[in-house]
Amino acid sequence: MAQARLTIDLDALCDNWQSLNALSQTETGAVVKADAYGLGVDRVAPALARAGARTFFVAIAEEGAKLRRILGPDVDICVFSGHMPGDLPLIRDARLVPMINSIDQMLMHVEGLPGHPFGIQLDSGMNRLGMEPAEWSALRDIALAQKPRLVMSHLACADEPDHAMNRRQLQAFVAMTEGIDAPRSLAATGGVLLGEDYHFDMTRPGIGVYGGLPFSDAKPVVSLDIPVIQSRDVLAGESVGYGNTWVAERPTRVATIAGGYADGIFRAMGPRASVWAGEHKCKVLGRISMDLIGVDVSAVDRVPETVELLGQHQGIDLLADWGGTIGYEILTALGARYDRSYLGG
Repeated sequence: MAQARLTIDLDALCDNWQSLNALSQTETGAVVKADAYGLGVDRVAPALARAGARTFFVAIAEEGAKLRRILGPDVDICVFSGHMPGDLPLIRDARLVPMINSIDQMLMHVEGLPGHPFGIQLDSGMNRLGMEPAEWSALRDIALAQKPRLVMSHLACADEPDHAMNRRQLQAFVAMTEGIDAPRSLAATGGVLLGEDYHFDMTRPGIGVYGGLPFSDAKPVVSLDIPVIQSRDVLAGESVGYGNTWVAERPTRVATIAGGYADGIFRAMGPRASVWAGEHKCKVLGRISMDLIGVDVSAVDRVPETVELLGQHQGIDLLADWGGTIGYEILTALGARYDRSYLGG
């Protein structure tokens, strides 16, 4: 078979959530947007619920409605995008909690679904989603009188602990919410690691649960093993792959493996990337193409059936460095073509 195997370790994922949960004295939610960061919300969310998560966060109402079908009635599902036009039936029928981002969304929500739960998202300086201070000041008393489930904001630079923006946003959030009765939330994974001042009443880790930075103590969650289709001996002066970007300086044993940018293995990784054959590190040769990658297996006694791209030797953040991106993008880009299997959970 030429199909690569992606293995998701649900026990490791739940251990990561529990470790982040243990770092605060507050409730710990779980972010499962984008199909649980590409790992399959139908398997990830139930595992996290069994681990103890009772509040889940998604990006859009459609994700929330799917999650409700998966998890049933006994959890809260918050929607970061709030209440968008056309969302009313989904919010009502799936009992979602939209995080209201503007006066317009508030009016749409209370007029369309009077008495239905909602939360508030505030802009503490990121300028992405949420009410700015002046808008919040005008709406605050009206909104609080209707008992929002949660008042939240989001940190822009939490993965940089010493960045001055963290303290500025904390001060802004405190100023906007001091004295309110509603639960408050500011910290995602990076905010959890910043310490108690950022925890408030609920944290909502995402990337750290899935094994990524800035949670450096996270256990690896994903492994990716790619089959070798063919191998050949390449002579000095011969090239490998499109564009002749790699030319052999000496005789080289080259394996062609069944993966490429159609599977979420970014083309930009090529010049720096490697795979592992057992305990041998094997450099990627030439360009990563749509379905195929050449790797140097000269140091291996016997050409393996598969090589490891993700696993114990290298994780999502190393791949992200090779591609000039972040671990989030590596996870969410992992393609649908993989044979996926799950451990534990």
